[in-house]
Amino acid sequence: MSPRTAEHMTWHQSHHAVDGVMVHPSDGEAWKHFNSVYPYFSAESRNVRLGLYTDGFNPFGSFAAPYSCWPVILTVYNLPPGMCMRPEFMFLSMVIPGPSSPGPNIDVCLRPLIDELTQLWSSGALTYDISMKHNFVMRAALMWTINDFPAYGMVSGWSTHGKLACPYCMENNKAFMLTNGGKAFFFTVTVAYCRRITGIERTGRISLLAELKRMLHPRVFPVKNCLMLFQSMVTLCLVSNQVSRSFLILV
Repeated sequence: MSPRTAEHMTWHQSHHAVDGVMVHPSDGEAWKHFNSVYPYFSAESRNVRLGLYTDGFNPFGSFAAPYSCWPVILTVYNLPPGMCMRPEFMFLSMVIPGPSSPGPNIDVCLRPLIDELTQLWSSGALTYDISMKHNFVMRAALMWTINDFPAYGMVSGWSTHGKLACPYCMENNKAFMLTNGGKAFFFTVTVAYCRRITGIERTGRISLLAELKRMLHPRVFPVKNCLMLFQSMVTLCLVSNQVSRSFLILV
């Protein structure tokens, strides 16, 4: 690391945050809570805060033979906003290739990285600070992971299917199982929204799925209202893919 870059490793502690304005994760409550729980770690501002993200893709294109490639990338959040998300500060720690997704076995591939992060958290590593011209014991913490929902389930080991897909809501959600599809459905639509789209008064809360199916029926939903339906920007949150291949899902 160059002397100019090393100076920015303490930016997260030295910058002056503005109340009510979040320009960096260090301004957030999660970062401050971490500092209060682990004061011995936060006392050394040069200790490294890391974020990990991974996702799979087919490097040969969607129409090529089935293949899966999962890069695992680490980024340093000590740096200011203009630096921490630049490519030169994103470190490709590993690539997991294969004919298909690693699925729940991704933890086997991540084992070497986990062991190294555990060592950096517990005992640290003797590091030379080129900006201060002396050695210090550097520790590292994995603050969070950044994934889409399927990859989140793979990395965390949490089942992202069914009514308990959200680890925060757990049983305190309003999900219900679709009678025919057998899949969990999480979205309801308000009375005001139904009146805006259909012009029909409703009482109580109704399922967005049922209402969209009713509206998309040609005898019920006139063609002139289609543009209005598309412009409404409905977000349909489903846990397990689509309800059916023939059902229209707007995002």
